[in-house]
Amino acid sequence: MSGAIRNNSAAHAPMPIIVGSPRSGTTLLRFMLDAHPELALPPETGFVVSCAQITSTGPRLRKEFFDVVTSFPPEAPAWEDFEIPREVLWASLEGIDPFTISDGLRAFYRLYASRLGKSRCGDKTPVYGLHLDTVERFLPEARFIHVIRDGRDVALSLRALWFSPGNDMETLARYWCKFISTAREQSVRCLHYVEVRYEELVENTRPVLERLCNYLGLQFDEQMLHYYERTPERLREHKGRLGPGGLQLTKEQRFLQQQKTTVPPDRLRVRAWKREMSREERMTFEAVAGNVLSELGYEVASQVNEAYDDSGRSSKTPS
Repeated sequence: MSGAIRNNSAAHAPMPIIVGSPRSGTTLLRFMLDAHPELALPPETGFVVSCAQITSTGPRLRKEFFDVVTSFPPEAPAWEDFEIPREVLWASLEGIDPFTISDGLRAFYRLYASRLGKSRCGDKTPVYGLHLDTVERFLPEARFIHVIRDGRDVALSLRALWFSPGNDMETLARYWCKFISTAREQSVRCLHYVEVRYEELVENTRPVLERLCNYLGLQFDEQMLHYYERTPERLREHKGRLGPGGLQLTKEQRFLQQQKTTVPPDRLRVRAWKREMSREERMTFEAVAGNVLSELGYEVASQVNEAYDDSGRSSKTPS
């Protein structure tokens, strides 16, 4: 077929895939990378894993792929966020012969980048950190970037939000540990994987972004440091979410959820747990996640024989 797209992963540019526990700074990094003049990162996709589960073959594969992508997630489809007409995606998919899920995914990302006048695309979907193997199987050009943040700060940021797994520190600690441990365990089988600490991203932004650009085969661009000037416009993509039962999340609620990305990085959000967590909350979180925190190099009171008072200052625990 004339003009058909054929799978040749070696011909595809490195594709950043940002993962991490929710509220770890993945959106912050998304907008930093998205500010690069060559690179576009869409709102969270989530459908790559569902596409990997498609069992259809032949002509039905293309149609089922299209249906999964444009109606994901089933309870509140997010397709409108990408601002790509369905008929445009379908026309692009029809040009792929033979059709594969990998090339179908690339067609979507190519259309998104083109809409913004950019040549390359990436993704920021935290939950892909639980499925690195699957994502890489269908997108071998993936360059995973795992954003890691102190779990206690993650818990403080996450617990008040609609998608939090719960409000108690034990639940939040287990949730954070699952994301960290699963991604790190799977990373040893990945061709390309790096970790970025949220704390370093906020406190030493430029050198972190320079290293990431080198990892992705990009020239560093100063616009990345001024990402927040573009973020309000980029956030307009985030539409209200409609589900079978009606409106689930308003456009305004989604904007407020990401509002901190419209201003420069706030260093006060680094180690905020020392000021904002009660001693009881810290002890509960560390009882569950202390080993993971320690493995990552974060200070843990119970493992250095210290306790924290409610101001966040440490004092030796009496023997």
